Amino acid sequence: MRVAVVSESFLPTVNGVTTSVLRVLDHLAAEGHEAIVICPDAGAPAEYAGFRIHQVPSIAYRQFPVGLPSPQVQRILSGFGPDVLHAASPFFLGAQAIAAANRLGVPSVAIYQTDVAGFARRNGLGMTSAIAWKYVRWVHEGADLTLAPSAASEYDLRTAGVSRLGRWGRGVDLERYHPNKRRTASAIALRERLSPDGETVVGYVGRIAPEKQVERLRTLRGVGGVSVAIVGDGPAREAVARELRGVNVHWLGRLGGDDLAAAYAAFDLFVHTGSEETFGQTVQEAHASGLPVVAPRAGGPIDLVEHGVDGLLYRPSDDRALRAAVSMLVQDGALRRRMGEAGRRAVLGRSWDVVCRELTGHYEHVIVDAVAAAAASGVQPSTGSRAYS
Repeated sequence: MRVAVVSESFLPTVNGVTTSVLRVLDHLAAEGHEAIVICPDAGAPAEYAGFRIHQVPSIAYRQFPVGLPSPQVQRILSGFGPDVLHAASPFFLGAQAIAAANRLGVPSVAIYQTDVAGFARRNGLGMTSAIAWKYVRWVHEGADLTLAPSAASEYDLRTAGVSRLGRWGRGVDLERYHPNKRRTASAIALRERLSPDGETVVGYVGRIAPEKQVERLRTLRGVGGVSVAIVGDGPAREAVARELRGVNVHWLGRLGGDDLAAAYAAFDLFVHTGSEETFGQTVQEAHASGLPVVAPRAGGPIDLVEHGVDGLLYRPSDDRALRAAVSMLVQDGALRRRMGEAGRRAVLGRSWDVVCRELTGHYEHVIVDAVAAAAASGVQPSTGSRAYS
């Protein structure tokens, strides 16, 4: 199979979109498929997993590279001759790529991964929520299939008028994120730093940006025996630090790979603060690491956290409920361990290999449907799609 991946974000930018694209590329390479990547020009490597990376003109907007309209996109797609287009979190660049694929007769799968309406509202793009959802509908209705990561995001898309919907979650590295990591030297050393007097370590991992609402951890001010560890960086770092004055906070900065796994292993419980997540990848990583999760009853975490079993869900607007949930777990070590074990069990069937096989199954369905539609109309299918006729 020949897959053209068009992503609004790619290396060296690290976020949820980039991470999922990298895992998809790893899977495609391991399975012997061919692929290319088209992304905004922001210093990406020339190739990844043996696949060529094509950068197109972009501008930087509030630390985000934004791909600009360019005739390069259709030329690159035409030259590669893909069987399918994978549009990762399509916005400006993804919308252009989907339109180009339609002109070339290439079926497309759009991955909904960003709350576009919330992003537009927060970042001054001049869009109201209603206008932003109209844009989302326009972009995704151009695709043959849109994959939503959670029940909440699927509901939002359907309400906005997007049809041809499916579900595709995200995988988690079950070997890297594992309860056994607690016994590694790096995790033990970090634990001693975070909990010198036996404090319960409450961890957060993610961007420090307005939509993540990390400042809500201020509600833990005054909770005894707690050490808060924050992994990540972002534009709201200074503002959040001001809000968390008086809280016992350790700022660990941006971590990845084994360092990130060691950080999870040094935590006792994990707190997710944002109420606008379409999925919640860090929730899965925390569960894989054997941690109970406290998260808002909103968006992606609704699918990932079973309240009272592997974590606690709180009312999104209620900081007192967040404080009460954390306090309950801080005071009850046996409950933490029981919920952590349940969280690990919950993600055992969500490896990246499993979910990427689901994704390639979606690719195959849209390819077959496109070939059948072309045959029914008497139109010659695109070059790539002939392989599946």
